[in-house]
Amino acid sequence: MPAQLWLLRHGEAVPHDSKPDDDRDLTARGERQALAAGEGLARLGIEFAACYTSPKVRARDTARLACRALNVQPEENEVLADGFNRDDAFALLLGHEEDAKVLVVGHNPSFEQVVLDLTGARVDFKKGGLAAVRMTTTSPELVLLLRPRELESLARD
Repeated sequence: MPAQLWLLRHGEAVPHDSKPDDDRDLTARGERQALAAGEGLARLGIEFAACYTSPKVRARDTARLACRALNVQPEENEVLADGFNRDDAFALLLGHEEDAKVLVVGHNPSFEQVVLDLTGARVDFKKGGLAAVRMTTTSPELVLLLRPRELESLARD
């Protein structure tokens, strides 16, 4: 089984003009989105080899809240802060087993661009949304795209 890259966009954050970008906190809704993402993934039985997160507060807090249910400790990685790209995605997977599932928590527009560059799929990556890419050697493929409300539904079931 090829490695899988799971991309979780940070939850809803306070407005851009309220704080410097790196310091923007999650709103109450953003916190609920993060918790639901973790609980939904746990209910699906997904086990992650690692979780890497942008050091920006909203992403770091999303990772921390989501990982409560996932039995994995988030690790900050500067590459996820700005300009995360296809090569960065491959580099994060290098240190793991061939069949590892790795969760990354970060931002748009980088996440939409990475999915496009890897799979050719154009996705609308909502705040608190999730995508999974199977990293085959020939042609990576999008295997999952969930909006926040779908993750919330999974978490409740």
